[in-house]
Formats: sequence, C-alpha cells, structure tokens
Amino acid sequence: MTTTIAVTGKSGSGKTTIVKSFLKLINEFFPDKSVLILDNDLSSEFGHSYGLDIRNTIYGIRSGKHEYKTGIPQHMTKQEYVEWAMEDIIYTLNDNTDILVSWFIGSKDCRCPITAQINDAVLKVINRYDYVIFDCEFDLKYLNQLVDIDIDLTVIVANPTEESIHLAKRIEEFSSKYAAGGQMGVILNKVQNQDMTSVLELLKKYDLDVLGVVPFDDYLVNHSVEKDSDVVCNAIKEFYYRLNLPQVIS
Repeated sequence: MTTTIAVTGKSGSGKTTIVKSFLKLINEFFPDKSVLILDNDLSSEFGHSYGLDIRNTIYGIRSGKHEYKTGIPQHMTKQEYVEWAMEDIIYTLNDNTDILVSWFIGSKDCRCPITAQINDAVLKVINRYDYVIFDCEFDLKYLNQLVDIDIDLTVIVANPTEESIHLAKRIEEFSSKYAAGGQMGVILNKVQNQDMTSVLELLKKYDLDVLGVVPFDDYLVNHSVEKDSDVVCNAIKEFYYRLNLPQVIS
C-alpha cells in the first residue's frame, strides 16, 4: 500500500528543502522502500536542486509536445498510449527513488478524455511505489486537478510570521476537502530566536495543528540552489513520531 505525503505552502517558504528532507529520512529509515517524488510545483525546481534539468513533463503528454525516447508502438488505445508515455518521462534519481514532473495541469472542468486518461495513468504509477511525496503548488487543489488520491499526511510549510500563518490558514481551508481525512498540519520553518508570541497566538486562534518546528539554517543562505540541509532533516527526525507515517521499529 502506498503512503502519500503532500508538502504545500507559499513559494519561498522552504517546501523543496522539506521535501528533500522527507526523502532523506525515508531512504534512511526504510532503505528497501521505493519512493516517487511527484513535482507538482509550477517552478519545477525539485530536479534543479539535484543539478538536473528535467524537461519531459506530464504537460508534454497532455499537449502532444513530448518527444519520445523510442518510436511509438502501433495499435495502442489512447489510454495505453498515455500510460506508455508516462513511463517515458519518469526520471530515476537513485536505485530507490524516481521523479515525475507535472508542470501545467488541465482543469478538472475539462471534459476532454485526456484529463481522465492522465488521472488514471498517474494513479497506476503512484500505486507502484511504497511512498509518494508530492511537492505541491500553493495548496492541494492544483494537485487534485492532476490526480484524485487520498493523502496520508499534508504538510503546510509556513514561516514564523503572522502573514505566513494567515496564508497557512487559507491553504488549510482550500486543501481540507482534498485531504480525505488524512493528517494535516503546519511545519514552522526557518525559525530563529525571535519572539513567537503573536505567531503562536494566531496558530491557536486558527486551530492549526503544529506538527513541528524547523530552525533557520545559515548553510542554505549560500547554498540555496541545492536546498539540502542536515539541520532541517534532523529537526524533522525529532518530530517524525507525531506524523501519520509508518514508524521505525526500534
């Protein structure tokens, strides 16, 4: 059974760093498990953080602009064709981890057959993996336009400011109907030694569940492209036990 994690939040909040940290922890805790990173953020920066320029996307299949690595097999149904094309755009990051990039998404209101065909093809891909981590756009609505799937854990990445908490509440409101009863909460990211009183009061007022707190990492100031942080990874490890995810048995 596939475990699904969705990481949402405003651009610049540190979503990609959080996604990479979850990937590191899963690889560490469960080295034999397969992981798919589905980059659903329009910036498509997850691959860039590994020095990769991934240009083959689900949008390319939808728009008919994808250039295939091999010739197109004959006598396929349209659904078989979409599923075959989906395999063609999966990028292997390491022995246990693959990346799939969506880019632009068609509206759920679109009645063209390709919308349902892509949804079904993405579901088939997802169900092959032990874990799928979605690097989302602002909220879950954009992800739901691509694929309709239950989410075990939805993380809202917020910075320790009142403005960011207001946005986190909006994300929760927009996303709750797509979270299908899974766990949803805030990770406070980039926390320094500031007074957090007003932020904590606002979180309480909005009844937002704080999953954990991640400190600011100076290393990322000069290594922002790679978005790789041991500080962030270790912080998540400290509150991992609170998350609706498979736990490490000691």
